[in-house]
Amino acid sequence: MEKTVIKTGATVDEAIEAALSELGCTKEQATVEVIEEGTEGGFLGLGRKDAEVKVTFNSEEAAEETSSSAESDDTYYGDDESFEGDAVSEAEDAAANFVAEVLSGIGIHGNMDSYREDDTIYISVTGSDCGAAIGRHGETLEAISYMTNLIANKHSEQRVHVYLDVGGYRKHREQVIKGLADKAVTRVRRSGRKVVMEAMSPAERRIVHSYLQDVPGVSTHSEGVEPNRCVVVTPVEKK
Repeated sequence: MEKTVIKTGATVDEAIEAALSELGCTKEQATVEVIEEGTEGGFLGLGRKDAEVKVTFNSEEAAEETSSSAESDDTYYGDDESFEGDAVSEAEDAAANFVAEVLSGIGIHGNMDSYREDDTIYISVTGSDCGAAIGRHGETLEAISYMTNLIANKHSEQRVHVYLDVGGYRKHREQVIKGLADKAVTRVRRSGRKVVMEAMSPAERRIVHSYLQDVPGVSTHSEGVEPNRCVVVTPVEKK
């Protein structure tokens, strides 16, 4: 299926990058037509004109190219076979292509598996030196996940959620968070007082709330302002 967008920017390259980001594809997968080169203008930028480009992405051709190069070690590819043909959603394709482009751009190469289950798209990337895509306390991974969710939902009529894990970080972090939650519950039961956990991202706080929602004797809520917002575990009086 062919998609076309027209974008402007301070330079031609800026306009092209904006178009590729919206389409969720690489420059190699797209046809670029420069409508306006743009000019810098004179004193204080007076008379400056933005560059304007028309970028077209053919998802079917891109899928064929991905299939033909799937054996390369430096190429991301999804090898899950539970979805074939029309069952592979456009949103999943767009999300996977975007993640592959971003990670390739920061020099991370490896294998990528993706599949869709109900309204969730799962993307898992494995490879060496994935640290640059994770960042301090997973901040970079959260940023990539946020952008990937935006891309996926632009290509879906129904709301979808992308669960992205790189180098197994999210799975490992989830286990650590659950361990911290267990310790917080133990402290609450021993002291009878509320326990404020460490500052966490919104996604990590959701893990705690979900994990402890059925635990008897405690309740949870969040307090504070980002990025220092924390989960508070509070004792619940028995009736």
